[in-house]
Amino acid sequence: MHELGKLEDLPQGYRDDLTATNLVPLWPSMRAVLPPRIPTRHTQVLNWSYESVRPLLLQAGELTPMEKAERRVLVLANPGHGLENMQATPSIYLGLQLILPGETAPNHRHTPNAVRVIVEGEGAFTTVDGEPCRMERGDLILTPAGKWHEHHHEGTGPIVWLDVLDLPLVYRLESSWAMEGQLQQKRSERDKSFADYSAAGVVPNMGFQRGDSNSPMLRYPWAKTRTCLLEMASEYPEGLLSISYVNPENGTPLFPSIGFGALMLRPGETITLPKRTTPVVFHVVEGAGQMSVVGHASAGAEPLDFINKDTLCAPGYTDITLTNRSATEPAFLISADESPLHQYLGIF
Repeated sequence: MHELGKLEDLPQGYRDDLTATNLVPLWPSMRAVLPPRIPTRHTQVLNWSYESVRPLLLQAGELTPMEKAERRVLVLANPGHGLENMQATPSIYLGLQLILPGETAPNHRHTPNAVRVIVEGEGAFTTVDGEPCRMERGDLILTPAGKWHEHHHEGTGPIVWLDVLDLPLVYRLESSWAMEGQLQQKRSERDKSFADYSAAGVVPNMGFQRGDSNSPMLRYPWAKTRTCLLEMASEYPEGLLSISYVNPENGTPLFPSIGFGALMLRPGETITLPKRTTPVVFHVVEGAGQMSVVGHASAGAEPLDFINKDTLCAPGYTDITLTNRSATEPAFLISADESPLHQYLGIF
């Protein structure tokens, strides 16, 4: 590929005239914004160790009361994007949120979509547009764009969850905003995962009418996902064991911007994932192992070790290999990536 002209090749007077007119010549930056074959990737290979983050999160609980925080969160920021930009990937924000016993994170709604992956604790629930969603380890709780939501903790000990939002995307679109509201009244005693969407392949048909909500199921219990993966393992002794979280009414991804899934590593198993364009985030629900990434400068020569409750990140256009270190127990990871967005844009 031949070399293009540089900015310094242009006379200073001409460059000054361009700047004064808010113009920029494309050709000096052409190779930077349209690099050959593989894109420039700022997402770095990273592991946010929960053992390291947890003490700082609990300290935040001592230093900042809920009324001074509204949402007490430590953001998992990828340094490749600049810590101040609060990005794990180009369009995914991650944060570990803490609520202490007796606290309530007040009711609000916002334009970014959000999923909560429960990391630690019992006795808390999230109310989404009047529907209370129990929060248990490994559960996914949805708070889609525009829906009112608040968090309550009636148990003992801290509760922590991983926030996954499309905030960077919505913010860059100059469409990110939030609105506060009064505490909600519960419309039911439990979420729809207990009845309406309690069985795979079955959807409610109340009065011969099907639902048309873009997020009819707000809670995806980890216990059911885990059981599904174990049953799959009994049927398939080889190959990648993974599932996708979808809208049970139509099979589409939970959000148009972020796709969610889960995978299981058999005891002692090593799996190389299919190479894809999208960066990916992994949260370790159970087990311990290693992640190796090939094809990016930040990967390093040695694989990253991970244990239960760690959160990992890897850029796209790389070979990602996951290894379960246990010879007797499976490992389970929940994933989040930008595949729905890439598919919509035609770049997946």
